[in-house]
Amino acid sequence: MSSTPSNSNTLLLRRQLTELTKHPVEGFSAGLVDENNLYEWEILVIGPPDTLYEGGFFKARLTFPPEFPLLPPKMRFITQMWHPNIYPDGVVCVSILHAPGDDQYGYEDAGERWMPVHTVESILISVISLLSSDTPNLDSPANVDAAKEVRTDPEGYKKKVRRLVRRSAEEAFD
Repeated sequence: MSSTPSNSNTLLLRRQLTELTKHPVEGFSAGLVDENNLYEWEILVIGPPDTLYEGGFFKARLTFPPEFPLLPPKMRFITQMWHPNIYPDGVVCVSILHAPGDDQYGYEDAGERWMPVHTVESILISVISLLSSDTPNLDSPANVDAAKEVRTDPEGYKKKVRRLVRRSAEEAFD
């Protein structure tokens, strides 16, 4: 990367990581992919109880830009996911991860988008609530096929998600 991250960014990230290690958020664990790089985190999301994702173990990456906390990190599931608000390549599409300012498409209020006061914890909580929601946001889907299946074949959608959940649990213990 051309721009060198400032010390305050790395301090902030280190503090958030320490905080999450000391006081884990239920349903998550976080660590660094490589001890020498605070900008790449490994996240394990445990499927929330009483949801389609219950029993699943989903691996994800959080990648922070050098401008953090002015700009949000990107979150991408490495485990295969099937959800209207997660792109086929695993990138998570939630308001809190969208750059600050107004939404050019008018779907989101500026207040729902990224703000420097947000933390890794608030991101993870918002991803858990995304997976916990019985009704995914179908207004501007990241995965059009998953959104279509939710509308036209909800049972088929649930079956596909449950299959991925089972596979994720098997892979977690390989």
